[in-house]
Amino acid sequence: MSVRGGIEGLPVEISEKLLCLFSTEVSAEEDRYVIEVPRQEVETGDIDPEEVYRVALISREGEEGEVEASAAAQPQPQPQTATSEPQPPVDVGETRYVEIEDIGKQGDGIARVERGYVIIVPGADVGERVKIEVTEVKSNFAVGEIIEDTF
Repeated sequence: MSVRGGIEGLPVEISEKLLCLFSTEVSAEEDRYVIEVPRQEVETGDIDPEEVYRVALISREGEEGEVEASAAAQPQPQPQTATSEPQPPVDVGETRYVEIEDIGKQGDGIARVERGYVIIVPGADVGERVKIEVTEVKSNFAVGEIIEDTF
């Protein structure tokens, strides 16, 4: 099953089997190019370093005009048979207890919930566990406001 959504206004196909989504750089290393997977993706159990994954690179313009690459890892093989679009797993006004797993380019905390869905939490730091209220929901991410610091 796949989701037809968009990142920064660009239409993309995102599988519901998406394991993680992160921004990274592509670096040159001798006769190949390398994408670094954040250690946290392996440590949280989303990625197994012994497995082979399908990786999609999505180029997008950053605020200062630089080009960023977002890497999305999916296990192989990837069936794409259903046509219905799953809805985001959160709703505006919903409260959630989340753990901040990463920090985005703008300095906001990033938490992941069902199917790797991202919730951006301004003012949160990596490792914090906070209670949030969802204030905005998009097809591929949501924004949450901290309502209780640590749980």
